[in-house]
Amino acid sequence: MARERNAVVTGGASGIGRAIGRRLARDGADVAVLDLREAEAEKVAAEIRALGRRSIGVAADVTQTPTLEAAFDRARTELGPIHILVNCAGIADFAPLSEMTEERFDRMLDVHLRGTVRCCRLVLPDLQAAGFGRIVNVSSAAALNGGGPGLTHYAAAKAGIIGFTKALARELGPVGITVNALAPGLIDTPLIRMAGAPPGLYDKAVAQLPVQRMGRPDDIAEACAYLVSDAAGFCTGQVLSPNGGAHM
Repeated sequence: MARERNAVVTGGASGIGRAIGRRLARDGADVAVLDLREAEAEKVAAEIRALGRRSIGVAADVTQTPTLEAAFDRARTELGPIHILVNCAGIADFAPLSEMTEERFDRMLDVHLRGTVRCCRLVLPDLQAAGFGRIVNVSSAAALNGGGPGLTHYAAAKAGIIGFTKALARELGPVGITVNALAPGLIDTPLIRMAGAPPGLYDKAVAQLPVQRMGRPDDIAEACAYLVSDAAGFCTGQVLSPNGGAHM
């Protein structure tokens, strides 16, 4: 980034969120790391401070507006106005639709789609006051190709993020704010390792990829770094999908 900015990264305690927070710091941003796990968020914040940037770890549940409001208020108090928001908080599991409860489906939508909407709404006053802003919403290649058996709830939630991103980009573009989505493919993170995938699924998926490997969190952080940079000022409403060739 050509200028210093304050960033909020949700789901920042591990995996893709952690990699993004660290990359933004290396590019000159101060970072508020939001996550359900406050102790783990603070560990990442310490890593960012070791890189020479200001950072705080903050407990936040993206399904609960009061805790989010408190987290964003703390970020503003300790870092200043927010200029970058990366919505990375998420959950993952597998279940065929025939076994899916409404509660399970709604939980997936609440974390991914409604959580993204809540965070965007909370950051808007800062971005509008600055006349500048970058919002990056983390979707998934599953939103583009369906993901596979057992992921109807996940694919639906992630597809909703893409539609929301495009609509918000149209709304905010005239005031200097860009809104884009990342749609990662299969990335080696603690989240997917604990998602309960059918045995051998990931190995089979990798074997079909042109690049012949799982993605790394840093692969996604690199893409995010571009989308929040000054160089991406003409890029809004777009879906950038680092997926190793799983979806072309």
